[in-house]
This record gives sequence, C-alpha cells and structure tokens, in this order.
Amino acid sequence: MKSALVAGLLAVAAMACGAGAAFAQAYPAKPIRLILPFPPGAPNDMVGRALGQKLSEQLGTSVVADNRPGAGGNLGIGAAAKSPPDGYTLVLATPGIAISPSLYSKLAYDAVRDFAPVARVTAIPNIMVVHPSVPAKTLKEFIALARAHPGKINFASGGPGTTNHLANELLKHLERIDMVHVPYKGATLGMMAMISGEVDEVIVPVASAIPQIRAGKVRPLAVLADKRVAALPEVPTTKEAGVDNFVVTVWYGVFAPARTPPNIVERLSREVVRALEAPDLRERLTAMGVDPWPGTPDELASLVRSETTRFAAVIRSIGLRLD
Repeated sequence: MKSALVAGLLAVAAMACGAGAAFAQAYPAKPIRLILPFPPGAPNDMVGRALGQKLSEQLGTSVVADNRPGAGGNLGIGAAAKSPPDGYTLVLATPGIAISPSLYSKLAYDAVRDFAPVARVTAIPNIMVVHPSVPAKTLKEFIALARAHPGKINFASGGPGTTNHLANELLKHLERIDMVHVPYKGATLGMMAMISGEVDEVIVPVASAIPQIRAGKVRPLAVLADKRVAALPEVPTTKEAGVDNFVVTVWYGVFAPARTPPNIVERLSREVVRALEAPDLRERLTAMGVDPWPGTPDELASLVRSETTRFAAVIRSIGLRLD
C-alpha cells in the first residue's frame, strides 16, 4: 500500500514536471511585440525591424514592430515597463534608458527596477552633418563659425535629453560656443528639417546619415567615434578633426519587463545573439553603418550602469535638467 502511494506521488510529480517542461517549450505560442521608441525610418526602427525579421525566422512566430515615439524614447520605454512580464513584449532601448534618470526627477519607469536586460545588440557611431549652405567644410571651421556668431547657429535633435542633443551640448561645453537647440520628435525629423534648411546642423547615427551624404543633401564634418566608419572612410573622427573627448556612440539593447521568467529571458538572449551572428543579418546591419555588438543580459546590465554614470557626469557639467 505504502509503495503504491509513493509510486502514485512520483507519477503525479513526473506529470507536473512534464507539464512544466511542455509549457516552457511552448514559448513563444503567439506573436511577440517589439516596441521601437522612435519613429519609422529612424535607426532604432531600421535595426529593430531587421532584428525582428531574423528573430521571427528563428522563433517560428511573428515579431511585430510597434513604433512608440515621443519624449526622447521615454514613451515607448515606459509602455514596455508597464507591459505584462510574459515574454511577449520587448523594447529595443537606446542610451536614453541610462540618460533619462539624470534628466528627470519623475519618470514613468525605473531603468533598473522595471526591466530585465535581455541582450546587447549593436553599437552605432554618431556623425555630425551640416546643411550644404553652412560655410564650414571641417569641424574646426564649424566651431570657429559658431564662435564668431554666438547664438546664430542652430542644431536639431530628436528631443531634449537624447544622445544627439547631449552630444551638441557636450560640444558647446568643450569648445565654449553658443548654439541654439531646436528639438524634434525624433532625429530623423531633425535630419529632414536640416535638409529643408530649417536648421544648420544635426548629429545623428551614421545609419541614417549615409543615404543623405551620398545624395549630396548634407555635408559630413566628423564621426563621433574612436575610429573611422568603413562605409564613410573619408570622414575623420572628432579627434582627427581637432576635438578631443568628443566621442558619443549610440547602442541598442533588448529589454523585457521586470519579472519576466528567467528561462524566457535566457531563451530570448540566446536567440538575439544567434541572430546577430547570422551572416545575412550582420551584412544587412553593416550596410546600414551599424556594428553588431551581441552581449549577454549581464553585459547589458553592466553597460546601463556605466552609461548612467558617464552621462550623469556630462549632464551635471552642463547643468541640464528637463523638469
């Protein structure tokens, strides 16, 4: 009798384990939403859609891009933070997730508490470009022009506190120049405004600038990186152009809402890394001017911590606050 009872309990336990394993193996059982916190056509959108397409192939279910632009990316990031932690909502975040805590006393999310880092994705160098009418062919000439005409040169950004805004604020601080900030709802709209002549200069990720540079609609001055970009070998780095300590890179990372089951986070992390190592996606990203930079959840968490510290120092040095 006792042995029969034990056998029965073991059978029930085995069935429970089997059911748990089956449940884990069933993920994903429906489409996954990938929130892209910037407008269609922005580098974040282009990278997100390319990654989502590859993940769809690997996972056997649709990874649906959901553009949620606004507030320098904070609207989309906040929407992800409030989503169910079931593995069916992800967000492709930018450095804004590390910058915003230093800019706002009140956010709709906590960058550490509300997210589970999934995978580091890419690194994209920024590039400074100007309207062809601007009489500056180099970065040093542009700085001299701004110094000679304080408050007359204006620059676009994707919104207050975005990396392209802070990059120009950093340049103002480093070179003691006065320029006027004109924010837009996304760097792509800022670029379009510059092309139309509304503003003089913008700093954007290389991926979105390449087509406009090749079309002759904008003039590149320098890449805000430690090395030149393979797709634009003729464009110098900021250091080569005469300005030290002016390196600002855009990185992307996939995050899930906090309390997403660890086994799902681990699965998604492996799939993102696998996608970024696939030759077809790597080639597609490289053609955009994007460097694949796969990394683990721990590496992404470490990046957020280090970037939070770095940008906090920059923001303090220029006295920037958005609320």
